Amino acid sequence: MTVADSRPLATEITDILVTHCGLDADAAARAPAASLAELGMDSLALLELSAVVADRWRVKIPEQAAELSIAGVADLVARRTDPPGHTENSIVVDAPLDLVWDLTNDVENWPRLFTEYASAQVLRRDGDTVLFRLTMHPDSNGVSWSWVSERTADRATHQVRAHRVETGPFEYMNIHWHYDTEPGGTRMTWVQDFAMKPTAPLDNAGMTARINANSKVQLAVIKERVERAHRGGDNG
Repeated sequence: MTVADSRPLATEITDILVTHCGLDADAAARAPAASLAELGMDSLALLELSAVVADRWRVKIPEQAAELSIAGVADLVARRTDPPGHTENSIVVDAPLDLVWDLTNDVENWPRLFTEYASAQVLRRDGDTVLFRLTMHPDSNGVSWSWVSERTADRATHQVRAHRVETGPFEYMNIHWHYDTEPGGTRMTWVQDFAMKPTAPLDNAGMTARINANSKVQLAVIKERVERAHRGGDNG
């Protein structure tokens, strides 16, 4: 189910509220943007709504649902029934694994390796684990997105595990990079598992499409820059 499905869901939520929670259907129709609290739904009504929604869709309604409109509750249900996001993208870099590993795990150098990052600030190092802040170049609206992540690089297994500490629009974001030697060079694979918050501008499916598109762009850029370094140039 995607967010687009929340429009017919609003009718189902309204029916539940009328049948089980004592909602005045006419009042709801006159004020479609009103919150459940404004429509007279008290804590007992919200408990009943939560029970029916949990039974029907296996979705938990948060305590602050009283602040949501009927459409907002429908949108929340649609997002929570949306499968978690999962992406996997890889590329073969014509360079030795050690060089690919060194360049792509030099977090402080990421603004010269990726095209999307304006800065990468290391906040703390603890052995192979690094806590750092990434800041992107301003988007089309002039907003510079920034967040803190933590990643642990295991050179022995050629794997990296990372997650966002400041999750922003994500409920969670877990990242796994792994590197494999192939006849054509080194295959670098990025795997991302995540879920979006109900208030996020994109649902899981929408963010999956965006990450897949962006990963292909960034992998191609990194491939070109690492291969240039391998041929004797720099990686900037």
